[in-house]
Amino acid sequence: MKRSLHVSLAMSLSLAVLSCGTKPGSGVAAEVDGRKIYYADLDKYYHNQAAGSEQKLVGEQANELRLRILSTLIDNELVMRQAEKLGLLATNDEVDRKLNEIKAPFTKEEFDARLKERNLTLDDFRHDLRQSLTVEKVLNKEITSKITISDQDISGYYRAHKAEFNLVEPQYHLAHIFVTTTPNPQVHNLKNDKAQNEPDARRKVQMLENRLDSGEDFGTLAMSFSEDTETSGNGGDLGFVPESSLKQTDAATRDVVMKLKPGQYSPIISVNNPMTQQVAGYRIVKLIAKEPAGQRELSDPRVQEAIRSKLRESRENLLKSAYYEVLRDQAKVENNYAQQILSQAGMAQ
Repeated sequence: MKRSLHVSLAMSLSLAVLSCGTKPGSGVAAEVDGRKIYYADLDKYYHNQAAGSEQKLVGEQANELRLRILSTLIDNELVMRQAEKLGLLATNDEVDRKLNEIKAPFTKEEFDARLKERNLTLDDFRHDLRQSLTVEKVLNKEITSKITISDQDISGYYRAHKAEFNLVEPQYHLAHIFVTTTPNPQVHNLKNDKAQNEPDARRKVQMLENRLDSGEDFGTLAMSFSEDTETSGNGGDLGFVPESSLKQTDAATRDVVMKLKPGQYSPIISVNNPMTQQVAGYRIVKLIAKEPAGQRELSDPRVQEAIRSKLRESRENLLKSAYYEVLRDQAKVENNYAQQILSQAGMAQ
């Protein structure tokens, strides 16, 4: 969806790559009311996004990703123009507060190392952060703050989708911290000292268990140290797992999890490679909540909140997509890269 790319790119401005900086002499990929987006900056975004792909993108796949990224950069530039009109550009104080918030969990050396890894200076970082904060302010004022979900909306959704709230089996809401025995090149957490072998992994997971026992927050540790790239950014949250699925996982994890009470976390669990039976990693699992089987009624506050969140997200996605289209209609946008692709295919407009 367009929104997911907007969000991921806008927020990754903080720790990813430069946005549309002014680079005299570099080719112009697109223009928004005369403001230039350069190929040099598009390439930086592209390389950052493509680096997370397991396969090297070539040909049409590479062009398609570049087009999607450029579309988002154009939309962000449109919102920046709107922010100027509305007086909503992020201030220096707002940028400083957000910067300090992001830097807080890390030492100066760790933070500087991350900037260097991304080929960013602190000024670059502040520039991108200002843009992401500005986009957030505009969308909140123009879209998010105006969305209301009524009780009638919630009850109507429940009547139409009542079966969604009938759990045919118990559900376990789980989170985990996972450590591998070999380095994972996809892991980029600032504090994530990737284990090089099984003893390293054992020491690392033991350190994490000790910190949990000392009262540190499970989600915070998962974000900083877990090597599961699918869940670490969300505090290790695995979502709700049906009991039947839990019973199909490895015996060590299944037996421990089914004995946990909500709020408890497991001891260290060894995860073996099913082919070789060698230790592939270690995990600590937390049971956040357990839902018994049966129909959930509309009177349940959790049901109401789930529906409210779902409706709000759906409405927000629709309105943001429409908002970007209206901004495009009101601006003069020239996408030179798209025109170049058409020209190379013999379809120039």
